[in-house]
Amino acid sequence: MNTRLKTYDPLVSPFESPEAEASYDRWFRTKVQEAITGIEAGKPLIPHDQAMKLVRERIEARKATRRAAG
Repeated sequence: MNTRLKTYDPLVSPFESPEAEASYDRWFRTKVQEAITGIEAGKPLIPHDQAMKLVRERIEARKATRRAAG
């Protein structure tokens, strides 16, 4: 993170502001910690093939929603 930037340039950062970047960072770190905690608690992992199937289903559902919206 370059805190010396006064305005966020999309070629330098995908975030609109330092606050947006900080918000995303907090969200991401929370998700990673939740995953680590789940693994440590013995939560079963999703096999790769099953995870990819779920992702493909979500992508197709999103495409269908966009096609329906016009």
